[in-house]
Amino acid sequence: MFDLGRGFLATVERRPHAVAISDGGTHKTYAQWYADIQSVARHLGWLGLGKGDRLLMAMHNRWQMATLYWACQFAGIIATPVNWRSTALDIRYYLKNSGAGVIAYDDAAAEAVLACAEAHRIPQIVVGTAMPPSAIAFDSMLGSTGDTLLMATPDDYSMMLYTSGTTGRPKGVPRRHRVERAATAAYVAQNLYRHDETVLGVMPLYHATGVRALQAMAMVDGRFVCIPKFEPEATLDAIERERVTSLNLVPTLYHMLLEAPGFSRHRVASIDKVGFAGAPMSAGLIARVEAAFQPSLFVNQYGCSELYALTVDQHANHKPGSSGRAALNQRLRIIKIGSTSPQMCVSPGAEGEIIADMRGDEAFEGYWACPEADDKAVREGWYFTGDTGYFDDDGDLFVTGRVDDLINSGGENISPLEIENVLSLHPQIEEVAVVGLPDEKWGQAVTAFIKARSALDERELGSYCLDAGLTRFKCPRSYRFIEELPKSPVGKVLRRVLRVQSVTSGVQGAPTQQANVTMG
Repeated sequence: MFDLGRGFLATVERRPHAVAISDGGTHKTYAQWYADIQSVARHLGWLGLGKGDRLLMAMHNRWQMATLYWACQFAGIIATPVNWRSTALDIRYYLKNSGAGVIAYDDAAAEAVLACAEAHRIPQIVVGTAMPPSAIAFDSMLGSTGDTLLMATPDDYSMMLYTSGTTGRPKGVPRRHRVERAATAAYVAQNLYRHDETVLGVMPLYHATGVRALQAMAMVDGRFVCIPKFEPEATLDAIERERVTSLNLVPTLYHMLLEAPGFSRHRVASIDKVGFAGAPMSAGLIARVEAAFQPSLFVNQYGCSELYALTVDQHANHKPGSSGRAALNQRLRIIKIGSTSPQMCVSPGAEGEIIADMRGDEAFEGYWACPEADDKAVREGWYFTGDTGYFDDDGDLFVTGRVDDLINSGGENISPLEIENVLSLHPQIEEVAVVGLPDEKWGQAVTAFIKARSALDERELGSYCLDAGLTRFKCPRSYRFIEELPKSPVGKVLRRVLRVQSVTSGVQGAPTQQANVTMG
């Protein structure tokens, strides 16, 4: 099997003059970009990084970031991208945990890096204007010549992503070249990518979906269109200018694109395929995306940093809510919630925890320097995702949330996603998130947080839920109207923030409105 560097070189040899990457007015062919990548790889070695060492990167999606990533693949260095919104404390943690020998950053992360004492003890590579005297300008690493660097093997580590840290400190997920290549090949097949595909590179390169798109385009001789920071109008400009053929976003970004004043079908006419990952897409948003883009392929991929794509549905618009079936390199089970044995499977239709076979080609082998996390997540050769879901009678998986997100009201386990799907179809609801808030009588009360397009009556919403087929105990007991839902950097709605805000201080400026619905 090729390592990732040899895979990229094969593309350069096939189509050296094809455009490989664009970033605003910058366009580079595979031959031009390869020369830059090799030059940067040499300079990383001159800075003291060798095979197996880590390069920490905190910057926007830009061609320089992608160049550093590919330079690591040729040099045998472990690319370690982190959130460019990180604080100085975050940077300190990442440096200490990863043991990175060099840090690269741009203006987006400059303030945090410069405030971190540990970052000043190692070489700094900088893109932008915030240049401390001892730092190395990225541009100075371009233009060198020499022998081709091909230092990695398929069994070497390629990269390390950090999990989002929803249950504590982020954990490093190291992944080998062969694992990355297998995952990328599966991604190409599952998204039906062609050699002339042009993908919008808007998902951050510290996120599995972002890095997967970058590697997939290099595998099929396609083009990666950098979007440094998601802004609806700039993104629409890039789609129109670069004739982007494929989108793969989190649902929140689709919502923001469709709500943009400048959105029109004409501006996105080049889009042929759409996909989403990172969070479920409501039935209402699926209908809007299908109408707006009229795609030939509508893909939903459910996965995680540890095992990448767990399931794929290439007809996400046909069965809203479904995540499809096990992806090319996966085996899945649903086990009883709270069980520690992968043998405790539940029947079709019953909700439980989703677990995945660790023997799959895309699976990691354990967290970086975190054995206690391994002990919790990996049991008897199966990875316990912490996600809940069920298989329907057709064998399709429905992901219903996180184990911690389940609402227990009156002794009944309730999935927030089912209720959100119903409310998302209401024409006056722009976005909705459902959580369980402490309640003396019920244990937890089903509560809907709504961003509305116009004023709504809570009585009407209660009747709407019943008319849509929700059983009475699942209907929200209260509604709270807010201006924006809290979200993670990649657009996931943060239900835990809604819970904490409501319990500690309430939702500022958002009056609680009780639903007048009789509950059974």
